Amino acid sequence: MHDIKAVRADPAAFDAALARRGMPPVAAAILAHDEARRAAQTAQQEKQARRNAIAKEIGMAKRQGGDTAALEAEAVGLRDEMAALDAAAAEAERGQTGLLEALPNLLDAEVPEGRDETANVVLHQQGEIPDFPFAPKQHFEIGEALGLMDFGTAAKLAGSRFTVLKGPLARLERALGQWMISLHTEAHGYTETSVPLLVNDATMYGTGQLPKFADDLFRTTDGRWLVPTAEVPLTNFARDEIILEADLPIRLTALTPCFRSEAGSAGRDVRGMLRQHQFAKVELVSVTTAEESAAEHERMTRCAERVLTDLGLTWRRVMLCAGDTGFGAARTYDLEVWLPGQGAWREISSCSNCRDFQARRMNGRYRPKEGKGTVFLHTLNGSGVAVGRALIAVLETFQQEDGSVRVPDVLLPFMGGISRIG
Repeated sequence: MHDIKAVRADPAAFDAALARRGMPPVAAAILAHDEARRAAQTAQQEKQARRNAIAKEIGMAKRQGGDTAALEAEAVGLRDEMAALDAAAAEAERGQTGLLEALPNLLDAEVPEGRDETANVVLHQQGEIPDFPFAPKQHFEIGEALGLMDFGTAAKLAGSRFTVLKGPLARLERALGQWMISLHTEAHGYTETSVPLLVNDATMYGTGQLPKFADDLFRTTDGRWLVPTAEVPLTNFARDEIILEADLPIRLTALTPCFRSEAGSAGRDVRGMLRQHQFAKVELVSVTTAEESAAEHERMTRCAERVLTDLGLTWRRVMLCAGDTGFGAARTYDLEVWLPGQGAWREISSCSNCRDFQARRMNGRYRPKEGKGTVFLHTLNGSGVAVGRALIAVLETFQQEDGSVRVPDVLLPFMGGISRIG
């Protein structure tokens, strides 16, 4: 959500900032609702002052035995006019809020210009693209050949975009999640958290999924929503809270299933596990101050990068351009991993600084050590990382010519003695 005071202060700058995302001017429409609301409220206050004065006049007239009929009629008229003004103010506020809540976050000045992912900027690459002495296979070819990845049974059970994993491949997926959550809690200082997978409207609204992205979500018959990422419940810990600055930063992590309808991805990544309705992910969330959020963004991204480095994968950090940066983010780094079977870079993590955009929606604030009042928090989120995509990368990177897969060393303690899946 945006600060209406900032729109009032410089509407042209606000429109220019949104234009970087390819959006038309909207400040004038927002301010029209704002002015209508304020005018209605001012008129209502004036009429309330007149009603208060009338009440005194009626009291004085009655004490003197005078006729109060005209004053009482005027008071009734004012009451009705105030009710109409109250409705007008509420309608104007709904219009203003409706416009503001549909607008994406304003971008950091360093975000590169560009309309789509082709304008993203590669900042760093870790590792060399591996050279195989044989033609590397894609993950689903490896998994199906091993008899451990079953898309047919998944389709029978649930439909398309689901996968059944079996035996040591299912254990490898579990090992990845367990190792990642252990790394982030033991080495990176995140607090492991178990959260609800079903949340209410207010929770989805707080992180920006509602109302704009309802079609991308799964909703239950009782009005709850399946979480698309643990970012949603974790970030909402700060909703309607006032946190002491001394207690910041707050760093939380959770390993959860995630559920997405993939409404806008028809025909994309149909084969394999790249784009699923259900997948596991280790999420990282930080809540901090405005002064520390940029440094926290770098720290969080390095935590996610360590996962890929320790697994022995080839990866790169990419800064997303204006047209590819997500709705709630001011600045986003994507981590892309090289998939030898596909011969392509694919996203495996996104780390975003949302600044105070989500906190304004959630009314999440902190009390500074010095000074009075409260300040909106800054929130950040990142994948640390997506378990299914990490599994894909491990299968394709560590595949052997005989069709087996070597287990990365860091996962061996979680594999019960299995060092090779064949």
